[in-house]
Order: sequence, then C-alpha cells, then structure tokens
Amino acid sequence: MEFKALAAIGLIAAASPALAQDGERAPLSFADMFELEMAADPQISPDGERIVYQRRSNDIMTDRTRSALWAINFDGSGHEAIVSGMGDATGARWSPDGSRLLYLARSEPDPESDERPATRLIARDMATGEETVLFEPETGVNNTAWSPDGRWVAFTMFVRDDGPQVDFEMPEKPEGAEWADVPRIDETTRYQFDGQGDLPHGQNQIFVISTEGGGEPRALTEAASGNLGGLEWSGDSTTLYYSHGGRAEDGFDGRETDIWAISLNGGEPRRITDDSGPETSPRLSPDGARLAYTGYENQGFSNQDARLYVRDLESGDTVQLLEDLDRSISSAVWDETGEGLWIQFVDQGLTTLAHVTLDGELTRIDDTLGGLLFGRPYTSGSFSVSSNGRYAATVGTPQRLANLGVGERGGETRVLTSYSEELLASRELAEIERFTWESSADGREIEGWIAYPPGFDPEQQYPMLMEIHGGPHTAYGPVFSGEVQLFAAAGYVVFYTNPRGSTSYGEEFSNLIDKTYPDEDVDDLLSGVDALVAEGFIDENRLFVTGGSGGGVLTSTIVGVDHRFAAAATVKPVINWTSFALASDIGVSIAPYWFGTTPWEDPDLFWQRSPLSLVGEVETPTLVLVGGDDRRTPVFESEQYYNALQIRGVPTRFVRIPGGAHGFEESRPSRLLNKVGHILAWFDEHDRRDAREGGSEQALP
Repeated sequence: MEFKALAAIGLIAAASPALAQDGERAPLSFADMFELEMAADPQISPDGERIVYQRRSNDIMTDRTRSALWAINFDGSGHEAIVSGMGDATGARWSPDGSRLLYLARSEPDPESDERPATRLIARDMATGEETVLFEPETGVNNTAWSPDGRWVAFTMFVRDDGPQVDFEMPEKPEGAEWADVPRIDETTRYQFDGQGDLPHGQNQIFVISTEGGGEPRALTEAASGNLGGLEWSGDSTTLYYSHGGRAEDGFDGRETDIWAISLNGGEPRRITDDSGPETSPRLSPDGARLAYTGYENQGFSNQDARLYVRDLESGDTVQLLEDLDRSISSAVWDETGEGLWIQFVDQGLTTLAHVTLDGELTRIDDTLGGLLFGRPYTSGSFSVSSNGRYAATVGTPQRLANLGVGERGGETRVLTSYSEELLASRELAEIERFTWESSADGREIEGWIAYPPGFDPEQQYPMLMEIHGGPHTAYGPVFSGEVQLFAAAGYVVFYTNPRGSTSYGEEFSNLIDKTYPDEDVDDLLSGVDALVAEGFIDENRLFVTGGSGGGVLTSTIVGVDHRFAAAATVKPVINWTSFALASDIGVSIAPYWFGTTPWEDPDLFWQRSPLSLVGEVETPTLVLVGGDDRRTPVFESEQYYNALQIRGVPTRFVRIPGGAHGFEESRPSRLLNKVGHILAWFDEHDRRDAREGGSEQALP
C-alpha cells in the first residue's frame, strides 16, 4: 500500500472563524432540524393533470420522520393533504385510469408495546375520497403494481415458515414452568439483515389481490429462496414480469438475477433472461412487444454500472442503448410513444433526469434531482411520468431539501412547492462551491465541494473538517446536507469529496480501487487537503477528519498513515476485513467481489488492508461511533478499534447509538443530532486553537 501525500505540516497561528453577529441571520441550529420538510416519491397521474407525493417532516414530539400524502395539480393549483395524521402513508400508486390511488397506511408505533404497528393496503377513490381497505398484512408489502385493467394489485410479501427442524425430544415442560426461549436454527447465510436484525424464517412471494375488496391475497409464486421484485404487468393483465435473484443455487449472490414471467393463473414461472449478471427492473413497451431492463455482464469487479437493454420478446434479440454513456442507469420508464425511455443516472455527483430514443439519442432534461436525505449529501432523487409526456420529480439545491418539480419533455422544470423555505431563508447557510485538484497518486482530477461557514472571510483562517462518504461505491453531490450545514454552522470549512472508487465518474474510475481498497483513494483525500490548505484560508494546525462506513474505513486508515489531524471521528467503520467478511449481513459478497479470495486462502491480504493493521501508528485522538444494532459493519468492528486505541493509550471515546442500525442517521432525527453533536464536541475538546494567538471558543449550534 502506497501513500504519497504524507508531508509534515507546520503550525500556523490564525484568527477565529467569523460567525454571525447580533442582528444578522443565525446559522442553522440543532433545533432547526426538527422543522425541516421535503417532498418525496412524486407520482403523476396517467393524464398528467395531478401529482400525489409524500410530504416528509420531522416530529419533535415522537422523534420520527412522518410521511403524509399530498396532492397538487400540474399547474400548481389545488394543493391539499389527502392522507395525513398519526402514522405514515407511503407507496402511493395511481390506477391505470387515474380514478383511484393505492397506498400503504401504517399506524403510529406504541412505545409501550412490542406489537408491530398495524399496516393497511388501501385503495382510495380520488373523486369521492371513499377508501377501501384491501387487506391488513402481517408482514411487509412491497413492489405494489396495478394491473392495466384495474382489477388486480400485485405485490411482494414475506411468508413465514417454521425453518429448519432438529429431530430430538425435550422433556415435557411442567405447567407453569418458565423456560428459556428455544434456540434459533439457521442453515444458510441469509439469517440477518441490517435494520431488521435476525430474519424470521420464510420467503418473499408474489401475490395478487382484487381491487374491489373483500378478498384474500393469492400467492402466484412458490420461490424457495432469493429476492423477488420489479413487478410489471403485461398489457392484457394476464402475466406478471419480475426479477428473481440471490437464490440458494447461486450462492445467495444478488448479482445473479434474472427476469421471469408468471401467469395470473399461477403455474410454473418462465425465465426471460439468463445472462451472467443481474437483469432487473423489467418494463414493457406500450405495445407489449419489447422489454426494457437494466443490468450488466458480471465480471467480478467490486462495482459495475447498470446498463440499459431492450429485448424483442418474440425474437429474443437484445440491444444495449447508450453504450457510450459511462454512467449507471438507476431507472428506466417507457414514454407514451414506445420509441423512447425516460431514464435517471448520476453524472459527476449530479442526479440527472433524461430521455433516450431507441436510436440512442440522449436528451438531458434536469440535473437537479436529489435532496431526499436529511443527513449527508448523498446523491438521490426520483421521478414519474404520465402518458402525455409530462413528468414529476424531486428537485433540490445545495441549500434546500427536495421540492416537487414538474415539466414536459423539451421544457423547463417548474418547482411547485417550497418546503422549509421560510425557515431556511431566515438562516445564513453554508455556501457550497465545487473544488477540484490533481491526485498525488497519478495526477487524476478529483472532485469535491467546499462548504463555507456563515460569515466566511477569505482573509481569515478556519478549521477544516473533511467528511468522507461511505460505500465506497457511492457518491456525494452538491445537495442539501444537515450534517454539512451543522458542521459549517459550528465554524468549520467543510470539505467533502468523491475520491476514486466513487460512482458517477465512470466504471473505470470506480474500479480503480477494485481488490485494493483502501489504497490510492487515501492519496486522493490527503492531496485534496493539501490543495485546500494552499488556498490560504485553512489553519493547518486545526485539521479534522470524519467519515462513516466506507468513510470510517478511510478515516481509520488516514490516521494510521498521517499525523497532521488534530482529531478524528470514525463512524461505523470496518476495522478487520476478516471478521467483517465472515459476520456482516453482506459478508458473503465481500470475499469474491472485493478481494477475489477468502480469508483462509490469503489471510495476509485481508490483514494488510485492515485499518487495524495500522493502529500501532495512530497518534490522533479518535472518537469511535456506531449504531448499537448495526449488522452491516457490526459493533464488534468498532469495539476492536476502540479497545486497541485504549490499550495503546491514544485518546479515544466510544459512542453507541442505542437501537441504531447502520443507517441510524436517517432513522430518527435525534440520532442524526447525537452523531453531529458528539463529533463536534470531540473535535472541540481536541482543537489545537491554543497554538494560535488569541482565538475564541466555538460553540455548538
């Protein structure tokens, strides 16, 4: 492993950051996070006249993000709540004729009860408001899809079973006796999942139910294992297309996914695709003759971008559209003509809505999709289209969460909502600026963004906080981020980047870390710090670094090879690749795709790439923070690092978020605030401001 950006850094005295004074707009505060709202999951009606979307808001009393359903006309009139109150309403989907709306209603959880909140699948008459409860599922319902004739709704639902049985007899339990719970038995690697914990025994299946109400769901599939999704009806409402992957016979490998079809009357499913790799998200052309889907030929890289394919169902002939577009396509929907598709992809951190014809002509429509996360600045966004060339999408800016945007192909996007506008307009937010530099590893251009603290004065010097994204195959972008804004409000210049391995810069760039991560991505980050310091407004004595998940890997690696940082905060990191690969909920995919071997075949390789191997070199005071129920980067990863630092005498603190899974920041508002607060407090305790002449304490927002 080679790191080329390890020059010694001298100490420079500087003045304190300029913060907002009395009478000026105040920076964003912790309490403000409970006032933020966004628009999500916009669903435009088939005739393009009305949009139903989720209005997501943070509730300070229940410490939860709530979702209500609102509707608005395409011209911006008639804005109203249609489903609101306690609990959540999600998954809105229009019937093919636009007369009804399907959605899921979940009641408010009872904190005093272990019972699962009630869920109902509801069909709403949009003219009268009359609602029909189709049924109340005991397990999760996903992938809902109306049949074209409006008579049926298909969905996936988990079906429990007894699991493996062991043949022996226990003594008879006496009446009134209290024994320990019976053991859990598992015989596959699919026994846990982050955010869900231990998975119940059973399997997802595809069901259909009548939209008239009064009936029971009917199972169409009898899958023994794997994941089913992407439901798509044939035009005559007799057949369902779907994706099925991660089966036991494929080693539970989600990258081996095929498209299948099954009759509404049941029977044996029919395989449509059988290529090496994942074929997912089937979408039928309006005439039913062609099937569009995304996928790629599995070459065993740690990351591969999804491509767009169109298959003639009669001949089986398949063509790839946009072969020259080196970006991963996340969504594809046929337009009303059947001669083109609406698509979504991320290009250099910008989530883009576009249209492509069957001849491969690409038209970019809007590159401001995003703003669907309260916490970190990950790329995001969603859209839907009507049968007359209109679209609805979530659009955001670096200083605004997602609002509802609408438009027509060839026109401009009009933003119809203004969530949190009054609050955010009254706050002095961090300005976000694109920043690029050449990597010390090989001279490649690397992209990032600088968030300037309120009251920024380029003639003064500021502490710098580098925030590193996870994945590692994901991307940050110039979108709203509560974490970035709160860090900046505390007086930091916040530096967040897309080092090699990030998506949205092409498959070759993302796979520069294939089978080597972490490696030269560390050089990208450290040379970025050098480039930012060279701008002249960063106090070299007050550099800080943090990151979560894959960003935690890089944070823990950086402090093992570079001692310039005043303090670090590694959040939910992987510390030991061997223990991670053998115990994470995604562990079975790590060895083949990230290492190309197993820990017992090449233990030295797994150790050399583990941040734990560098712990003997760490001098930086380091906070370790993790969700208490994390199954993705299990808690024992953080415990190994914390205990090693304790043994070595390096200043450290261990913070666990009770009940928090891997994505705890977005699960409850207070968890996000606890994360930011603990990081800021740790950095404040270890700030080298005393090396400066003068200076003042910075306060948490």
